[in-house]
Amino acid sequence: MIKPFAIAVGTSLVALAAWASAAPAPRTLEIQHFKFSPPTVTVTPGTTVTWVNHDEETHTVTSATGSFTSEGLDHEQTFKHTFATAGTYTYFCALHPMMRATVVVQ
Repeated sequence: MIKPFAIAVGTSLVALAAWASAAPAPRTLEIQHFKFSPPTVTVTPGTTVTWVNHDEETHTVTSATGSFTSEGLDHEQTFKHTFATAGTYTYFCALHPMMRATVVVQ
């Protein structure tokens, strides 16, 4: 009677591990030297992307369509956004518009 219980627990753990591995891994992007790095990243729907500003200057992460925007990020501050739907998301720094990058969700 103990053995079937152990098998049931083992099966549940396998199912739980498979479910956990299906969740998208978060991604961290860098802001450094007045650039977003990498300039293009591809993620799966549901992925949370975190930007970290390593510059001494303040930067923003601003969607070209207005779907997301950060406050001004000072040195080492972060901004997070979860991309729920497939698509191509261009973003820029509102303070330094020459800084542009893209998140592709597929």
